[in-house]
Amino acid sequence: MTDYERTLADLPDDWAIATVEDLGSVVSGGTPSREIANFWGGTIPWVTPGELTSLNTKTLHLTNESITDEGLRQSGANLLPAGSLLVTTRASLGYCAINSVPVTTNQGFKNIVFRQSSNPDFYYHWSRKISSELKRRASGTTFLEISGSDFKQIKLPAPPSAEQQKIAQILDILDTQIQKNAALIAKLEKIKEGLLHDLLTRGVDQNGQLRPAPDQVPELYKKSASGLIPKEWEVRQLGTMSEIVSGVTLGGPQPSSSWPLVAYLRVANVQDGYLYLEQVKFLRVKPADVEKFRLIPGDVLMNEGGDFDKLGRGTVWEGEIEPCIHQNHVFRVRTFPELLDPYFLAYFSGSSRGKAYFVKSSKQSTNLASINSMQLKAFEVPVPPFAEQSAIVDYLRSYKKRLELEGRNMGKLKAQKTGLMDDLLTGHVRVTPLLKDAV
Repeated sequence: MTDYERTLADLPDDWAIATVEDLGSVVSGGTPSREIANFWGGTIPWVTPGELTSLNTKTLHLTNESITDEGLRQSGANLLPAGSLLVTTRASLGYCAINSVPVTTNQGFKNIVFRQSSNPDFYYHWSRKISSELKRRASGTTFLEISGSDFKQIKLPAPPSAEQQKIAQILDILDTQIQKNAALIAKLEKIKEGLLHDLLTRGVDQNGQLRPAPDQVPELYKKSASGLIPKEWEVRQLGTMSEIVSGVTLGGPQPSSSWPLVAYLRVANVQDGYLYLEQVKFLRVKPADVEKFRLIPGDVLMNEGGDFDKLGRGTVWEGEIEPCIHQNHVFRVRTFPELLDPYFLAYFSGSSRGKAYFVKSSKQSTNLASINSMQLKAFEVPVPPFAEQSAIVDYLRSYKKRLELEGRNMGKLKAQKTGLMDDLLTGHVRVTPLLKDAV
């Protein structure tokens, strides 16, 4: 018995089990000939699986392409009424959406037009549980695909209509909350980008407020190698404000078993603005090298290179593992106290201006780039007075905390939805008391 069959066997006794074709009609799609121009650009929406894999909502409103009435007649496409369940069954298996307007699909779908007694919203939520069954039934060498006959025979729960509707309503409410939270996070991220640019180019005044822009008060700014900067700032090379060290080189003679075993950070651990520490490796190194390469809180870690997105990316070490050293492909930048705030450096190096410098000065080959310590030392950083650096960092860190809070809220909402889906869709928790209360 498969996991899916066990799930069905554990459903409430008063829930029926039905096949897909018991619940509605299965309608496939098709693609009009691309060689005939008047088949395309009409008023009939036409959907591809790729549009569902990137869709973050239950309902599909718009499509990238459309076909004409003639294109519909001259192809295997079929017009689906609004409220159908679109299901991808070729290559990308099990992505679903409910169309808000009549649409057609290509041949990568098996779509369900439900009879009146079945609720499409309920089966949209149930589709999250069916992926293993779709993969089990699929076949193919180039890509997996489910035949129409196999798809029709997939078994689904069929609770009473009122229960289907109430379950879908509850899960829809959570989906709406998740979408609102995602939209808020996206908005905050966009604001953060603008805020980061403004703070790193305009800074804050003595009252902790963002300085007016140069076009508003030009007398507050001066020209520099980095463009216009506040008059109190200066531009200095990173090598004059920090100690820059490459890490331990792997390989070489067999290490002694008496040497200490320590954690070391690789390029994969140093992400853009954070550390990924779920997979940290260990190695034995000479005691002298432990002290030479040991990280201390406040060290800025920056990647030597690799893929373009890894070039120069980094973050601040906060003593997460002790002791810990770093690989030679990760630079350690230890800023001089009262001269350069490590968090200010991390924010600037991760900004668009910082990343542009690393790409421009790097040694590049196909899809790869790298910087050396000399180029990193020559990295020009606009430097506010130290107190202003700290104020800018506090500003950005408080905003980061807001984003992290919303991220945690998102995690809680998703966990809550997963739990409710497991309980409600399987009937382990019944909504029948809610139905009785509504009467």
